[in-house]
Formats: sequence, C-alpha cells, structure tokens
Amino acid sequence: MSPGQGAFFDNGEVQPLVSRARSLAWAGAALAAGLACASLGYRYGQAERAQRAAVLQPALDAWRLGLEQDGRRLRAARAAAERWTSEAAAELSRMQATVWQLESLAERLVERTGLDGGEFDFRSEPGVGGPEEAPADDAAPGRWDEAVQSLSAQIEDRRRQMQILEEMLKWRDLRAAVMPEGRPVQAAYVSSRFGPRIDPFTGRRASHKGIDFAGAPGTRIVAVAAGIVTWSGPQPGYGEMVEIDHGNGLATRYAHNAANLVEVGDVVTRGQPIARLRATGRATGPNLHFEVLQDGEAVDPLPFVE
Repeated sequence: MSPGQGAFFDNGEVQPLVSRARSLAWAGAALAAGLACASLGYRYGQAERAQRAAVLQPALDAWRLGLEQDGRRLRAARAAAERWTSEAAAELSRMQATVWQLESLAERLVERTGLDGGEFDFRSEPGVGGPEEAPADDAAPGRWDEAVQSLSAQIEDRRRQMQILEEMLKWRDLRAAVMPEGRPVQAAYVSSRFGPRIDPFTGRRASHKGIDFAGAPGTRIVAVAAGIVTWSGPQPGYGEMVEIDHGNGLATRYAHNAANLVEVGDVVTRGQPIARLRATGRATGPNLHFEVLQDGEAVDPLPFVE
C-alpha cells in the first residue's frame, strides 16, 4: 500500500465502515429469514386450504348432484302438470257432453212414458238433507278441482234419477204385463157371458163365473197376461184346464181345452200359446171357458177382454 493510500484509509475511518457492513449483513440475513418464513407460512396455508377443500368436496359433489336431480324432477313434474291440464280439460268436455246426453235421453223417456215432467227435473239438482256427519276420507279439501266435482255430482245425480226412472218403468211395464188384457182366443165369438144364466144341462137358472168363446176345435188359446202356471190338467166340470197366477191377487183360467201346452211352474208371457180349444169337461160343444179371479173370487172378464 502506498503512503498516499494509507493516509486516505486510516484506522479512524475503517472502523465505522466495518460496523455498517456488519449491520447491513445482519439486516440482509433477517430479511432473508423473514422471506423464508413467509414462504413457508404461505405454503402451509395453501396445503391447509387444499386439505379442507378435499374434505368438503364429497359433500359439495353430493349437493350438486341433488340439485341436478331436483331440477330434473321439477321439469318432469312441470311436464306432467301440463299434460294433466290438457287431459283434464278434455275429460271435463267429455263429462259435460255425457251430462247433456243423459238429460236429453231422460227427457225423451219422460215424454214417451207419459210421466209427470215435474216429477223428474233433470236440469236441476234434487233436494237432499240429513244431519251433519264427519267428512269422509276422500272429501279432503283441494283433492278435486271444483269443476270436476260439480260435473261429477251432476253425472251422479242424473245416474240416480235414471235408475229411479228405470225402476219405475220396469214396475210399470211389469204391472202392464201381468194385467189381463185382450182376447184369449181370436177366431171365436162370445157365446155366453158372465153372471146368471140358464144352465144348458139342467135348464135351471145358475151363476156363470166366466165367458165362453165358441170356436173351431184346435183353435189356439193364448195367455192374456204374463204370469206363472199354477195348474195344468183336468178339473171336474172344467175338463182340461190351465190356471195362471199374475200376482197382486189376479189369476186367469182357461178350460175345456183339447190339450194343454204348458206345465205347472212355467213362466208365460202375454200372447203365448198355452192350449188348444175343444169341448172337454162339462161342455155342449167346442168352446173356451175363460175366467178372471181377483183374490180368489170370480169377476166379470169382459172389461179385461174389451
């Protein structure tokens, strides 16, 4: 070292420079340590977050899957609701058409049968009543749409009225079918009437309990009403006879037959052949002795025949 340089860097100036260098070195080391710690903390925090994310991921995936399934169910339910609305509208239309058809049919039946129009009013609901009872299980509010309930009630009402009308018509038809009416034999004439007459065998006045129809042997004899055969065979004075019970205390007898065509227990209808005309029993010639009995007592058959 030259004397000039030694004079420039003396001991008094070098010592502060060394101290400053040491301070800078310690500061750099501290900074490096801080940076290292910060980097280590960042890496640790990142690992912890990754670990937490890994733990939560299955629950997140399950939630996302459930959300997707709910979305699909919602879309399916919306489509089903739209289809139900369309089908319900069509069903309401069909139900309304059925109500109109029932009303029209019922009114024609009432007109044709001659029933009182006020007895069956098919355009209004009938009056009903009764004490209040606990609601049935199927009467929960909101189960059926109001329009469907109304139409269903109308159809049920019309159905009940039609059933009642049908039963009335059946009974009316039955009463008409079992009521003696018409001639038991066509190709014949009345040869003896009901009531007192001169007995053709004794010549004395006696009661005649029926009407005699004179005709050709073998002429067909028919039932004048529907009923059940209660006798088919010979009877004293009557010869071969058929008796038919028509219910309500009414019965008819057909006597002096050549041959009976029905047996006891047979169900017959009006106009059905039951025998052939002849002169069996107490008869002067081929004829049908016809009787009508009400509660076991003979009545004049002429009003039924005419």
